[in-house]
Amino acid sequence: MCFSSKVLFYSDVRIEIGYFERSGGIGECHAMLHVTDTQAPFAKQFGDISAAYFYLLSSYGGDLRPVFKRYFLSDAANQIAVLRAGEKPYPPCATSVVQQPPLDGGKIALWVYLQSDVEVAAIPSGVTADHNGYRHIWTAGGTSLCGASADQTETLLARYADLLAGLGCALENDCVRTWFFVQNVDVNYGGVVRARRGLFERHGLTPQTHYITSTGIEGRHSDPRCTVLFDAYAVQGLQPGQQTYLHARDYLNPTYEYGVTFERGVRVRYGDRSHVLLSGTASIDNRGEIVAPEDIAGQTVRMLENVEALLAEGEASADDLAQMIVYLRDATDYPAVRKIFDDRFGPVPRVFVHAPVCRPGWLIETECIAVRQECNPQFAPL
Repeated sequence: MCFSSKVLFYSDVRIEIGYFERSGGIGECHAMLHVTDTQAPFAKQFGDISAAYFYLLSSYGGDLRPVFKRYFLSDAANQIAVLRAGEKPYPPCATSVVQQPPLDGGKIALWVYLQSDVEVAAIPSGVTADHNGYRHIWTAGGTSLCGASADQTETLLARYADLLAGLGCALENDCVRTWFFVQNVDVNYGGVVRARRGLFERHGLTPQTHYITSTGIEGRHSDPRCTVLFDAYAVQGLQPGQQTYLHARDYLNPTYEYGVTFERGVRVRYGDRSHVLLSGTASIDNRGEIVAPEDIAGQTVRMLENVEALLAEGEASADDLAQMIVYLRDATDYPAVRKIFDDRFGPVPRVFVHAPVCRPGWLIETECIAVRQECNPQFAPL
């Protein structure tokens, strides 16, 4: 079974839904919410998104509970007060807010991930979702005001490692996915890279062991003193062998060859399905060189070839895609890129945002999540 997708409309909002359901296991849903009244003031656009979100929970979701959501804003400094005043803390959900302007003309978009049959509990900056011996740990909105990007990254990762330890987990064993949103990525990403490498080495994460699937991309907090924002996902209860790291060596080179420390992707196998989570993926070859410099169409095609190669290594395909986030350096490239995605991926829930990639020559980057039905009797079902 692959993800089934549909589109519906509510309160001037387009809701793109991808849903996976299997008898006896967790149901899961990714939804992307986009405003259609793009000329309205932010307060109305946020109100429309909020109404559509609660409609999704009450009318479509059934027993689905939100565990993670991310707001994409066009101007966080001037919009955050309205969002904070209108955000409802119930049901509890890890909530990420980042300035990455939606490219469909709206001032706000929302990605939300929901699961059924889970016991959700609030923790600092996030939630835990428990089911069938697994504890999913979602955290969002990590910030630090101390120092430059390297200092802030060091603080955020050390704090996160301590949080995991307090829950009986370890960064090196249980963290599945991270996101680093970096203000002025062309200037500040180097500090993120240095601090991450140093902390990972202290936790035994090296080219000979493994790193963590991740995205490092332009993104702003409402407070200009925050140069780095941090979100993360971990799973407690995984056995050795449940996480398999993806490389697609015929298409991509190892990240450590150009000095960064993340995995291209990871496949997490459960008894009844696999999750395949891909890092931000760009137009690059197996020597680390940019493919199709200064050519947005060429870079988009090669990037998607890399994405599909990574999915295939995880025994998944585009038919299993649950969601996609597409980052563009130049907002004027959006119409051409959107057409390529529409032609290739149909109704898969996705959002296009303005967010320069960490290497200036990369014009576009995509991350995604796929879910594929399987039978892995050595592991418990999700």
